[in-house]
Amino acid sequence: MSERMDVSRSESRSDARNEPLTPSPADSAEPAGNVRGAATGIGSMPGGDARETAKAVTGSFEDFPHLPELPARGPGADMIGRTAGLLVEVYARVEPSGWRIGDRPGRDTKRAWSWMGEDLDALEEFTQGYVGPLKVQAVGPWTLAASLELRNGESALSDSGACRDLTGSLVEGLTAHLAEVRRRVPGAVPVLQIDEPSLTAVLRGHVRTASGYRTHRAVDRQVVESALREVTALSAGTAVVHSCAPDVPFALLRRAGAAAVSFDFGLLTERDEETIGEAVEGGTKLFAGIVPGTDGPLSDPAGSVMGVRTLWRRLGLNPGTLAESVVLTPSCGLAGASPAYARAAMAHCVRAARSLVDNPE
Repeated sequence: MSERMDVSRSESRSDARNEPLTPSPADSAEPAGNVRGAATGIGSMPGGDARETAKAVTGSFEDFPHLPELPARGPGADMIGRTAGLLVEVYARVEPSGWRIGDRPGRDTKRAWSWMGEDLDALEEFTQGYVGPLKVQAVGPWTLAASLELRNGESALSDSGACRDLTGSLVEGLTAHLAEVRRRVPGAVPVLQIDEPSLTAVLRGHVRTASGYRTHRAVDRQVVESALREVTALSAGTAVVHSCAPDVPFALLRRAGAAAVSFDFGLLTERDEETIGEAVEGGTKLFAGIVPGTDGPLSDPAGSVMGVRTLWRRLGLNPGTLAESVVLTPSCGLAGASPAYARAAMAHCVRAARSLVDNPE
């Protein structure tokens, strides 16, 4: 692990010429996700300039910034390669079919380490003096197992022992990663976002085998829940599980220790409403994706949250709790958007969150 951390570390930039986030008194820091009228990003952003992106993200989401991801840089900056680079004693390389587990860290792994270090350097530069929640993202154990190939070319999901090993390696790697974030931004309360876009497919047995002719068996829900709990425990009380796929299993995620669930609000159906109401009443926060992740027209900010207000009324929830229970985000990552749209989408989320505070009803 020491080699990995050496790659990612750099000296604090004392001569930063750009204005950092506005410092806040330490005793005013809110628990992660408890910022009233908050907005934040999902993770990925367009382009490949870590400093410019960190400046844009911290400038837009002053109360709840996140560590940007820049997948356009190539393998190792994508969500799977980036998380594979965090694993301990498990290494992966790019094959024509995707990421495959190997015996030693190769060029692709080292590239992932280097880019993570670059991203952390940029974040540190623009968060000098910052106090408050700071979100970092990593792929969860089940999407990772569905996406990484074993040496025989089959998905790690096909081997229960490999799934356990991946979860253990991920927990160890994320422990070190969160410690590094705390070292670089001492005033931050790290919020761990666990990206699980393949979770529903794993639960339903819809993940295809390497041949494409069959699917892997559905994984037992208790096994899924147990592995997720190991990861959410790293950010106890602040962990967010994100999926922009349909049919997010809200109840399972709550049992697995998620303090918040991040989802595409536009994909909700009536059958989700009861579990969402139970989640909110149980203290689970909602990270509601209200802005498209790719270029398109944006309505007025108040109009963007009309559906959220309507849902609140339908569930019979107290409007006064809306701004405290909901964090607004884009519907998914912004990697596929233009830089101009990405900036507009972030600003739109911030204004929409403010409208929930000013007019919850």
